[in-house]
Amino acid sequence: LVAAENFYGAIAHRIGGLQVAVTSILNSPEQDPHLFEASPAVARQIADARVVILNGAAYDPWMDKLLKASPRPGRIVIDVAALTGHKAGDNPHLWYDPATMPKVALALTAALAKVDPAHAADYGERLKGTLASLAHIEKRVAALRARFKGVPVTATEPVFGYMANAIGLTMRNQAFQMAAMNDTEPSARDLAAFENDLKQHKVRALIYNKQVSDKLTDRLIAIAKKAKVPVVPVTETMPGGVSFSDWMLGELDTLDKALTGPPA
Repeated sequence: LVAAENFYGAIAHRIGGLQVAVTSILNSPEQDPHLFEASPAVARQIADARVVILNGAAYDPWMDKLLKASPRPGRIVIDVAALTGHKAGDNPHLWYDPATMPKVALALTAALAKVDPAHAADYGERLKGTLASLAHIEKRVAALRARFKGVPVTATEPVFGYMANAIGLTMRNQAFQMAAMNDTEPSARDLAAFENDLKQHKVRALIYNKQVSDKLTDRLIAIAKKAKVPVVPVTETMPGGVSFSDWMLGELDTLDKALTGPPA
């Protein structure tokens, strides 16, 4: 099984156990996913895969090219965007939506049972534990929503957008974020509004993607720190040595601490 991103690979590994060899292509928070270029080795891994999972929604377009270049009869491809009703142009950071990973886990279990029916019962049993682990995220989100619904925050790009929506936060500066995601220059008006939100304490936290660094992001972080607006780092790629649930819960803990402090 090949996963384009390691958070999907982590779910596949948990369900597959020892019966499945899982390879994750984007697997380090030190990588900038937007700059990734597939190598011949990656192409060979995909050519050999019986099950492939990708994000879709134009987040990992190199996967589509590699799959077309290496067709394999009977291969099952799980496109998470298609699975969750998203398309190119939508916010592609689907794994931050608490509703996404349970759907992914179910789809993976069905795919593995189809290609390896002899171990279908094992996959089904491990699915139960996986869903129980993911339920901890939903429970934490519900608790945060009860406390912070409507609280205004901002972000340098929409990586955390679906999670912010699930918590019920009021996300400001979304036009700026979409410009950053699409590698276009934000308007002077949008930038001024963003800076004003930080300087005048119209937001309770600034969320930023620490995998992507540029001068504008650094500038906004500096303004936030000077204004004593808490800065909350998140990553697009799951760090090593933790489970998906632990990764999400850790980021939610960081957000909780930032929002629990006294309003600036």
